[in-house]
Amino acid sequence: MSMIPITKNNFQEEVLNSEKPVLLDFWAPWCGPCRMVSPIVDEVAAERPDIKVGKVNVDEEPELASRFRIVSIPTLVVLKNGKIVNQAVGARPKSSILAML
Repeated sequence: MSMIPITKNNFQEEVLNSEKPVLLDFWAPWCGPCRMVSPIVDEVAAERPDIKVGKVNVDEEPELASRFRIVSIPTLVVLKNGKIVNQAVGARPKSSILAML
């Protein structure tokens, strides 16, 4: 499955109503560590059809960033049944991201 851009308009459907666990990557284009994590998150999306992977651009979606109390990026959040079950701030290796799931 490919990565899905998450916005306030599709958040309810894609994240809260998802039957699969959801990995959200909160990022911004100007963030160096975000650019390091982004290809890893894309790989996870391609390799794990059992989860949904979304990216939230914090510059374009400040309401979602605020809702999740994002103060540093990149922040990775794992949700199951609409509830946060895991969260990590900062660049992470693939093994660490997979362990969050």
